[in-house]
Amino acid sequence: MNVLVINGTPRKHGRTRILASHLADTYNTKYIDLSSFALPLYNGEKDQQDIKEVKQLKEMALEADGFILCTPEYHSGMSGILKNMLDFLGSDHFKNKPVALIAVAGGGKGGINALNNMRTVVRGLYGNAIPRQLVLDPVHFNTDQRMLTSDGEDLVENVVEEFKFYLETAKRLSFK
Repeated sequence: MNVLVINGTPRKHGRTRILASHLADTYNTKYIDLSSFALPLYNGEKDQQDIKEVKQLKEMALEADGFILCTPEYHSGMSGILKNMLDFLGSDHFKNKPVALIAVAGGGKGGINALNNMRTVVRGLYGNAIPRQLVLDPVHFNTDQRMLTSDGEDLVENVVEEFKFYLETAKRLSFK
């Protein structure tokens, strides 16, 4: 299966990057790190379609069987850089494909609004956001060692297992 993990933080050393890197490395997926993947600010103009990174993004998204979107929560929503990336894509990239949603929060009750925000946008792209979603708090990270804690890994694995079920189901039903 061709899965595309998106690191939706602009920060080079944030917890969302630790999460996305863990996913890509552990599950051998394709990976886009938006902290270094140079997309312009989406403006809807046709000439943006000729930009190398936009072409690369669209090609990777078309080839993907599913997506795992990772974002920090910024002001009760997904990061602006993740929303900007999604604006370059359309239903032809997401239609009938499973999408797992994971937010990284600062603690307390953060993250849920970012998940809801992503779920709304994925629905607008005709993607299938899976029911299980996850918020990881600072306690789920060992930032000194740039890794998830064992509890964090277990929570992520639960989401990935459900995501795999939806990937296999989509494949059996020939959804693309």
